[in-house]
Amino acid sequence: MEPERTGHTLGPHVVGQRVVVRRIVRGETGPTGGPAFTDLLGTCLSWGPSHAVIAGEDGTTTQIALADIVSGKPVPPRVSRFSRLSADEVEARCTAFFTPRAVEQVGDWVLRYSGGANGRPNSVLPIGDPGVPASEALERVLAFYAAHDRRPVAQVVVGSPAQQVFEEAGWDRLRPDEADTEVLLAGVARLARQLRDVSTDSVEHADALTKEWLVGNTSAQDNYEAVEASLRLQDAVFASITEDGVQVARGRTNRIGDWVFFADLTVQPHARRRGLARIIMADAVDWAAERGASVMALQVVGDNEPAQRLYAELGFERHHAYRYLVPPS
Repeated sequence: MEPERTGHTLGPHVVGQRVVVRRIVRGETGPTGGPAFTDLLGTCLSWGPSHAVIAGEDGTTTQIALADIVSGKPVPPRVSRFSRLSADEVEARCTAFFTPRAVEQVGDWVLRYSGGANGRPNSVLPIGDPGVPASEALERVLAFYAAHDRRPVAQVVVGSPAQQVFEEAGWDRLRPDEADTEVLLAGVARLARQLRDVSTDSVEHADALTKEWLVGNTSAQDNYEAVEASLRLQDAVFASITEDGVQVARGRTNRIGDWVFFADLTVQPHARRRGLARIIMADAVDWAAERGASVMALQVVGDNEPAQRLYAELGFERHHAYRYLVPPS
């Protein structure tokens, strides 16, 4: 006998939301002799014509036939374990993975110069209290970068008091059309559960793939042109996948204490949609877990939709966003 369905408010509109679903367990009998039911709490990853896919709170993914859903509804997002961390704390953690060639403190503000391209190692990180009036702090920022013959760049957390200070002084976006960069965090244990079955064996034409690990040293840096010269290499690993001798995917991971920073995930266009990014991520997570790390951080441009989907499926949570500002010409 089919159970009475009380209706639900689920559908394609709940993709990406946290939901609770009650469904029939086919082939099992409940305590009263009728159908057995089970409840599932998690995030809806997809909703198709016949099935929905739910990522459970434990990291497992379940496909549910829509015909088996008895009831369900969206529920409020769970409180993130990272919500107690301020954006300043997370940025301080992330910037520790880079050692600029020149650095100066203005109170809590960190002025960094490393040469090369613009970005985190070549910008002022205005977190905390500069310890002096804002006008004096800005003058010292300008003087620092003038001394290095460099256009000043500020990495400001979106919505922070520092953003207001710089914008009131006339600073504007470095690249006006560029989306903000989002900082994502995830627990290493959760990532390990999500990626436990990922390997090169499941990839198409796996016999043509070669996976290589390079531990943080000079040869590793020489093989990765995208690695900034300021990257801290004491506890780092570089993962590379080649196909018939040509590199098709790569990534790097650094550890300081119980945090790891993952970056430079690159898959060549012709090799995408084969799961290579997941393989690089799985190896990075295994490496981090073996060293006792508990948190993985990474950054991704806000409009990079494929990367955003991948990281969301793995369990990364958006913590905050930042953007780069420059003074008037």
